[in-house]
Amino acid sequence: MLVRAIRGAITVSENTKESILEGTRELLVEISKRNNLDQENIISAIFSVTSDLNATFPAIAARELNWIDISLMCTKEIEVPGSLKSCIRVLIHFNTDKSNKEIINVYLKGATALRLDLSKWIK
Repeated sequence: MLVRAIRGAITVSENTKESILEGTRELLVEISKRNNLDQENIISAIFSVTSDLNATFPAIAARELNWIDISLMCTKEIEVPGSLKSCIRVLIHFNTDKSNKEIINVYLKGATALRLDLSKWIK
């Protein structure tokens, strides 16, 4: 098996604990579903949030999905003028036999604007 990574992002409607956790759960469930991701193969996940989101840690949503034995980390996204706001991003490292071309990166809601080049996978 090889170590690969999946990227994903989602925007949320407001800076509340509920909105951040709901959005993060939605993103993680969709990434897992589209990639047939087995939790046993996940090594780690790094979450970043834009500076306007500080009501809670998105990693809490992963713990709520039973990602107990997985290393998780949260950080702030770089503040670039004019960049997308209210956005949660994730980078998941996992063991797999899949090639990079077989991995489906997931961008939901307003985050679809981040990767228009992936439009055939974005819904």
